[in-house]
Amino acid sequence: MTQRVELATVMDRLGIDELITEYAVAVDDGDWEAYRGLFTADGRADYRSAGGIEGDARQVAAWLAQTMRLFPMRQHLIVNRRVRFGVREQDIGDTAQVQADYVNPMRFAGSDGGPDGGPDGGPDGGSGEPDFVCGGRYAFAFARTHDGWRLREVVVQEKWRRMQPAPEGNATP
Repeated sequence: MTQRVELATVMDRLGIDELITEYAVAVDDGDWEAYRGLFTADGRADYRSAGGIEGDARQVAAWLAQTMRLFPMRQHLIVNRRVRFGVREQDIGDTAQVQADYVNPMRFAGSDGGPDGGPDGGPDGGSGEPDFVCGGRYAFAFARTHDGWRLREVVVQEKWRRMQPAPEGNATP
């Protein structure tokens, strides 16, 4: 490999890494317009292993917007990213597959306080500690477009979840 090819590969890896970070931030911040903008026109997502839906980016963004209201505090930690470049239209490097593990601590709305916040330090008025945590693996498929790297597919493979019991007097969904 020449230095030029190696530099291009490093730049592609950085671009893909940035897109994965943008994905996590969009979901955690509830920025569904940004979420949709991360995908190709035919991009799809599959959250069925986590109890969700499978569909195009618009359908899934609408479902996430509704579902994530249950969790005003969420934080995706996406690690152990394995990147493999593929071939599209006779060009090496125009597609990529990424396998990445995740841990996602979240807090139910109304846990220890309420959605309007409170004096205890958490965004929902509680201690800020998560009462729902899940983990698993993402399978991301990327395509190089005129606008840079975009997601063609996201598949969530949830492997585990843990929920804390609700404190007395607080009902959780």
